[in-house]
Amino acid sequence: MDIATLLPQFGSLATTLFAFVVALSVIVAVHEYGHYIVGRWSGIHADVFSLGFGPVLYSRMDKRGTKWQVALLPFGGFVKFRGDADAASAGVDGAAVREMTSAERRSTMSGAPLWARTATVAAGPVFNFVLAIVVFTGIGLTRGVAVEPLTVGDLRPVAAAHGILPGDVILEIEGQSLPQMGEAGFGEMTETLPAAPLMDYVVLRDGREMTVQGPHPMPPVVTQTSPQSAAFDSGLRRDDVIVAVDGDPIYAFRQLREKVGAADGAPLLLDVLRDGEALQVTLTPRRVDEPQAAGGFETNWRIGIIGGWFFDPLTESPGFGTALLTGISSMWEIMRGSISGLYHMVTGAISTCNMSGPIGIAEVSGAMASQGTVNFIYFIAVLSTAVGLLNLFPIPVLDGGHLVFYAYEAVAGKPPSDKVLRVLMTVGLTLILSLMVFAVSNDLFCP
Repeated sequence: MDIATLLPQFGSLATTLFAFVVALSVIVAVHEYGHYIVGRWSGIHADVFSLGFGPVLYSRMDKRGTKWQVALLPFGGFVKFRGDADAASAGVDGAAVREMTSAERRSTMSGAPLWARTATVAAGPVFNFVLAIVVFTGIGLTRGVAVEPLTVGDLRPVAAAHGILPGDVILEIEGQSLPQMGEAGFGEMTETLPAAPLMDYVVLRDGREMTVQGPHPMPPVVTQTSPQSAAFDSGLRRDDVIVAVDGDPIYAFRQLREKVGAADGAPLLLDVLRDGEALQVTLTPRRVDEPQAAGGFETNWRIGIIGGWFFDPLTESPGFGTALLTGISSMWEIMRGSISGLYHMVTGAISTCNMSGPIGIAEVSGAMASQGTVNFIYFIAVLSTAVGLLNLFPIPVLDGGHLVFYAYEAVAGKPPSDKVLRVLMTVGLTLILSLMVFAVSNDLFCP
């Protein structure tokens, strides 16, 4: 066996594992810090803050008596509060608590008021949501929004020569006036334009209107590939231009979409132009369950190419308020889509293969990291939202299960008995482990 053939695979695996550990560590650290800091503000003392499990690699004691540590297995973390029997806060160390004074008992999780325990437990998922909002808001401020009217920024490489220049304001395409980007019909306009190698554009340049020629506004150019897709696995890159499918020339992205749909899962031969060099790529479309704006899912054949205009629009800052609202909306849409997806998997409307386990998440981590820092940070925000949402599920062992116990205590005036808690915790742990096994089997056996 030639070791040289293994080096790229090893490098890819190392990158994937590193990206996964970084993403998970950031999310876990934020989640557990939420528990820690709100607990501290609420008067609950933390004995240990651990990033990771298993043998301790590094630790230090701070002035408040909390031990901060990094452990060998970087696949989670925990905060152990005073009086807890274990890291999951699943029980009380009765012997230790009995020897405490009333003031010391107040600093334990079990001895704190109900409001303090509730706030401390809820803070973990809330901090995950805050992280996502901060990231989405920051990306919105960094990337900006396209200026009105649509103005050409950086040009992408395309197969056909054209006369459009950066700074041109697009007024008309093939005799059709360009709607404002926020107006109805803007997205649909490109679908009605002819699929031709060149077409007429009316642009405003240096204060003068002129007619120049350019390619279809949405040519078959790759702006990004989706992780775990046929396009990503085949090595297609950003700015690759697809000039033909199975020998038939194409000039518009919709032609590529139509070819993929018509293939009905059969392999496709793509002629690709990359940095002026012609190459061919063969890939097989995959069935994808796609969420719809009106709700529900639709199953389509896809190769995983994300298209766009043949130029990057000129952008401007949206303002902090607008970016913040967009960040909150983005987080909410991820939560809504996750809940909808889970519901449709349970009801059998879509494939259960849509649920990924740690192997699948690691693969996506590596894929997003390979596409740039911004994409990787965006993925961390998406995953943080999912982790926060999962932890709110009313399953014992998870934060949501603890919150259910506290809700019962608020109504009944007393917490559930230790015996009931132990049984429910066992049931919850069994459910989580079963879900993990199911997700890992999806990673290994789903197409």
